[in-house]
Amino acid sequence: MKICQDTIIKLPVLETERLILRHYKDTDLPAYYEMMADPDITRYLFSGKPMSEHDAWRSMATMAGHWMLNGYGQWALEEKSSGQFVGRAGLIKPEGWPAIEAGWVLHKNAWGKGYATEAGKAVMRYGFEAMNLERIISLIQPDNAPSIKVAERLGESFRKKITLFGIDALEYAIDSETYQRLYK
Repeated sequence: MKICQDTIIKLPVLETERLILRHYKDTDLPAYYEMMADPDITRYLFSGKPMSEHDAWRSMATMAGHWMLNGYGQWALEEKSSGQFVGRAGLIKPEGWPAIEAGWVLHKNAWGKGYATEAGKAVMRYGFEAMNLERIISLIQPDNAPSIKVAERLGESFRKKITLFGIDALEYAIDSETYQRLYK
C-alpha cells in the first residue's frame, strides 16, 4: 500500500484589534454549544431552534468542513484579551444560497461590544481583497434589528426580500465598487 498525503487547506488567520479569527478547535465545543443552545441566539439562524450538544458539534464540523469544500468559510472568533471563544464569522455559500454570504453569530457574553462589526470588517476585507469577490450578501431575518445594524455599518444596503427554503429574509449586499469607496 502506498500512502500519499493530500494537500490540506491552510486556513488563514485574521487579527483585528480585539479578535483573532481562526480555525475551530475541539476545545471550542462547550462555548459553541452554549451559544447554539441559546434560543435568543438561534431564533435568527436558519433552523430557528436551539441545538443539542450533538447538533452543535455537527454545526461546528460543518463550519470547518466548508473550508475544505470551498476554500473559504466561517472562522471561530477568539477574544484576544481572554483567549475565549466568543462566536463565529465569515463567508459561506451553502447549497441553494443565492450568493456568498457574510455572516456572524456571537455568544451572548460578547453582545454589545462591537465584535460583530469588527469581525465583519475583517471578513469583508478578506472577501474583496483576498478572494476578489464582486459582491457579498447577508441574509437577515426581518425582525433581527441588531444584525441589520451590523450589515449597514459594514456598508451593506437592503436589496430585496427573499424566501429561502420557506424562510423570509432580507438580502443586504455590498459590491466591490462600494467596498473600495468605503474602505480605501
